[in-house]
Formats: sequence, structure tokens, C-alpha cells
Amino acid sequence: MAESALSPKFAPFFGMAGIASAMILGSMGAAYGTAKSGIGIAGVGTFRPDLIMKCLIPVVMSGIIAVYALVISVLIAQDLAPPSSNAHYSLFNGFMHLACGISVGATGLAAGYCIGVVGDKGVRAYMEQSRIFVGMVLILIFGEVLGLYGLIVGLILNTKSKD
Repeated sequence: MAESALSPKFAPFFGMAGIASAMILGSMGAAYGTAKSGIGIAGVGTFRPDLIMKCLIPVVMSGIIAVYALVISVLIAQDLAPPSSNAHYSLFNGFMHLACGISVGATGLAAGYCIGVVGDKGVRAYMEQSRIFVGMVLILIFGEVLGLYGLIVGLILNTKSKD
């Protein structure tokens, strides 16, 4: 990779930082959502073991957040090339990939927090009143959509970096 003003040798660092921020923040959101919802499920399971399978929805949904981060990380990593190749990785590409990673990671963290809080309180409320289940699932879907919006923005930014 020939160094120039538009593609310095440190440009791939920003792409790697995008990969790291997507995976770290997205995994933190998924872990928080899983842990917080799991605490609620454990509390419900002691009183009503028949509800455990129905209450696993928040745990599954928070796991999907980490998959979003993995998808964008793989897409960014495909654009990176070793320094010995003739591919030019510009500073623009590095900053666009950093923006991809931050957008997916930050929305993954927010979605994981939302799913964790709603999952914990919703599962506990579902134990008391079964009519709350539909409302809980709707709010969980809206929380999941936060992460999906970040993935869509990340995919658009990743596509723009190839122009």
C-alpha cells in the first residue's frame, strides 16, 4: 500500500476501531439485556415455572443485538486489506468504517438497555397479570428496532465508503 495524503498507513486503524466499537458496544448491550432479563426470569421461575419458556423472548431478542454488531464487523473487515497489497484504503474509508461501528455499537447498547429493563419489569408483571404480555412484546420489538436502525445506518455508511 503506497502511502499518500489520502491513504496514510494509519488509515486501517480507524476501520479496526470501527470493528472494535461495534463488537464491544453491541456485545455490552446484548449482555446487559440478557443479564437483566435473566434476573427477571429467574425471579419468575421460582413462583411460576410454567411461564419460563414464554418469558425467554427478551433473552433471544437481546442476543440478536450482538448478531447485528457481528454482521457490520464482518462487512468492515472484508474491506480491509493487508499493507503489502496494492489496495488503497483511504482515510475516508477509515472514518466511514469508524462511523459504521459507532452507529451500530451505540444503538446496540441502547437497544440492549431497553430490552433489559423492559424484559425484567415485563416478565415480573406478566407473572402477576397475563394481559401484559402483548404490551411487553410490542415494547421489546420497538427496542429491537433501535438496534435495527443502527444496522441500517451502518450498512448505508459501509456502502458509501466503497464509492
